[in-house]
Amino acid sequence: MQRIISLVPSQTELLYDLGLDEEVVGITKFCVHPEQWFRTKTRIGGTKNINIEKIIALKPDLVIANKEENVKEQVEALQPFTEVYVSDISTLADAKQMIMQVGALVHKKEKAGLLVEEIEKQFETLQQIHQHTTPAAYFIWSDPYMAAGGDTFINDMMCVCGFANVFENEVRYPEINIEQLKTICCKVLLLSSEPYPFKQKHIDELQPLLTGTKIVLVDGEMFSWYGSRLIHAPAYFKQLMQKVKDN
Repeated sequence: MQRIISLVPSQTELLYDLGLDEEVVGITKFCVHPEQWFRTKTRIGGTKNINIEKIIALKPDLVIANKEENVKEQVEALQPFTEVYVSDISTLADAKQMIMQVGALVHKKEKAGLLVEEIEKQFETLQQIHQHTTPAAYFIWSDPYMAAGGDTFINDMMCVCGFANVFENEVRYPEINIEQLKTICCKVLLLSSEPYPFKQKHIDELQPLLTGTKIVLVDGEMFSWYGSRLIHAPAYFKQLMQKVKDN
């Protein structure tokens, strides 16, 4: 039996939905889905500060990591001891490819294929949303404010929803100030639930400064988790677009 450690929350959930259980011997403290794994699996630190000695002691056959979420030097330190798979995901197409690759690595290729087919089926229902685009920004952090740039998976999900990212020409997660949002005519500001947990109080603080902008709290997992949670993202996006339209 394989011994697998996942260093990425969305890919941990993918392993579960591919039908694995005992094979997964370690996860991070941020791998909150599924809940039973979060409560029972051995935790090997956070995504940015993994416990290398603890991982080696678990004798994994495979470690699953991600270029953005994990620290390059930490991941490289594991390579002499085990096979390491590192995903690099900026688009929905990348995510589907990753699911197939992970499926092959954990001997669940057929199940991965069915999962990708279902994801494609659900995203096809969003095609009508592309009829128009709304200038929008997506904040992932506060103090300083940080937004999703154009080379991120979040940006690709924004496009799927019919949003035009006003920071699409920026890379990764640039620091942003409120004056920038005013000058570039941002119509919708999306405040994510993760990694920074934006709340209603942040809308109350920002709305007087951005009177011409709709400010909405959004589920960060739906925009940034690129594993099996993608099956549920289109239904959420439909509800979100209706909420933005109604407000």
